[in-house]
Amino acid sequence: MSQRSSGPESTAKRGEPADPRPVLAVDIGGTKTALALVGADATVSDRVRIPTPLTGDPEQAWAAVSRAAEGPLARAAALGGVRGIGIGSAGPVNPSAGTISPVMIPVWRDAPVVDWAAAWVPGVPVTLVGDGICTAIGEHWAGAGRGASNMLGCTVSTGVGGGLILGGRPWPGPSANAGHLGHIITDPDGPACLCGSRGCLELTASGTALLARARAAGWTGPTADATTRELADAARAGDPLASRLFAEAGRALAAGFTSVSAICDLDVIVVGGGVAGAGAPLFDAIDAGMREFGGLPFLRRVSVRPAELGPDTGLVGAAASLHEPERYAAPTDGRTALS
Repeated sequence: MSQRSSGPESTAKRGEPADPRPVLAVDIGGTKTALALVGADATVSDRVRIPTPLTGDPEQAWAAVSRAAEGPLARAAALGGVRGIGIGSAGPVNPSAGTISPVMIPVWRDAPVVDWAAAWVPGVPVTLVGDGICTAIGEHWAGAGRGASNMLGCTVSTGVGGGLILGGRPWPGPSANAGHLGHIITDPDGPACLCGSRGCLELTASGTALLARARAAGWTGPTADATTRELADAARAGDPLASRLFAEAGRALAAGFTSVSAICDLDVIVVGGGVAGAGAPLFDAIDAGMREFGGLPFLRRVSVRPAELGPDTGLVGAAASLHEPERYAAPTDGRTALS
């Protein structure tokens, strides 16, 4: 996470009352961008969602986000303003530079979102968090991962993201991209990926991949612009192709989860995102895959849970380090190194 230190400190000194002002949270995804106010108790209000701008240049794309921010910021002004702005984004992210370069959103390459957001409310801290860590932090703070010491938060949506909580604290790694689950290799002989590698988990388990593979196999869905939600509906109704694709996605995710668990000795894996909303067609396959791949006793104890915060997970995670810095932020040289 990148934090500009030009504004007031976001931590309340011991003995002082907590700052009651909300955080303006921004969640940039491959399909949708959400903005909202997040309170110190993780409540979410004044939500705004727009399609993530995918064309033009980064400044044009950001202008659409700025327009969407006007409503929540106006509401916050009536509450005394915001205590900070938390940005979560598909990655990779570069917290040191305050930029993002999402694999699935080429127009956002090297976009300096921290500096741009700082112009909305001069003087308040602005943080940048990778979407996988947002999921992990949000669910650890207020969702299905509460109380876990070692957990993986995974977002299965347009892409596949991941973030780690180890020893009860976020573990971003030196580049702030640790847990980038979608780009672990699950098929060494698989197709090329936009990231420059091949056979990545994202090519099997993401919503983008599921739809592309379904259409390549002849699935048309109920409408010309059918989504993964309709594909999931088809799987739940017993459609053989849709069922097979979700089963393959769940098995690939289980292979990734087992591999991360073998390295990190996890207690809990929390899975959210739009594709996770498919429910049983995906989670039954994940559970079967975890049993298939988890041969060692310590791997068989890992609990896989659906996210509890739904589409608000990323917003809550983006705000958490400003509301709970002692748990979720690690200041270094005036910045906060989390993502």
